[in-house]
Amino acid sequence: MPVTLIIYAILYAAALVFLAGCVARAVRYARAPLHLRWEVYPVPHEEPQRVRHGGSYFEETDWWTRPAQFNLLGELKVMLPEMLFLKGLWEFNRQLWYRSFAFHLGLYLLTGTLALLVLSALLWLAAPGLIFGATGRLLHYVYMATGVSGVALAVVGALGLLHRRLTDEELANSTTGGDIFNLLFFLVTLGTLAAGYVFAGPEAPGVLGIAYGWLTWDASLEIPPVLAAGLILGALLASYIPLTHMSHFIAKYFTYHSVRWDDTPGRHSAKLQKRFAEYLTYRPTWSAPHVGADGAKTWADIATANPAPGAKK
Repeated sequence: MPVTLIIYAILYAAALVFLAGCVARAVRYARAPLHLRWEVYPVPHEEPQRVRHGGSYFEETDWWTRPAQFNLLGELKVMLPEMLFLKGLWEFNRQLWYRSFAFHLGLYLLTGTLALLVLSALLWLAAPGLIFGATGRLLHYVYMATGVSGVALAVVGALGLLHRRLTDEELANSTTGGDIFNLLFFLVTLGTLAAGYVFAGPEAPGVLGIAYGWLTWDASLEIPPVLAAGLILGALLASYIPLTHMSHFIAKYFTYHSVRWDDTPGRHSAKLQKRFAEYLTYRPTWSAPHVGADGAKTWADIATANPAPGAKK
């Protein structure tokens, strides 16, 4: 089998592993036991007038008799700044934000570059006249700008984060070998891709040509060795991400919606009542003696018992 086809196969396999890993993570989080709610208000999906003064639907008399109101726009106003600009990090750890935002912005731009390349390759297949005309030139300028700036920002951010991990005493107790490895993985991969593109030579296919060849399984395409190594490293990195804590982009959704913002009344949800009933049958084995979780008592037994020494139920 030609080497080029092997590269294509690795790229396709990595894409499948990435998607499957993300879905598996999301399903795992969705099926996890209900988390203790924060009960910190205001919750962004409350009605705007309540959010302004930090209130909740609990302010209403007989609130349990009325259907809950959901304000999607309010959630988006909080979610988008956090997702795109790391707003929480900006507010609480400004020094780390500069490094982390550069790194994440670079990854966002590279993701956009990949999407534009696939779109351009599809246009090449469906409407060659567009891709070789003004539309194609515009797409070329955009994905080249996002690609170059994305690599530069991600590398600068990764170097900054690596330096912070290695030198900041406050992060020493939370820095693991995996954290260092992950940042080095990004640096080596992005460096190899950049070097492969810069030193590819005039006869080598461009990034759009590679994307088109990937979609059409063009075995005649000759990808330079360094660029091929960068593509393989990129594929391995993509398939590795959802298998590690770097999949926090999935966990963040559940952290907000299932922990911070979940205020669904139990009496309004048969699903919640069913899950609560199941949890009360669990037999915890906590080591704290005052809880009395010896593995024999259920949560229902523990919750209805008086923990005071000598007290009767």
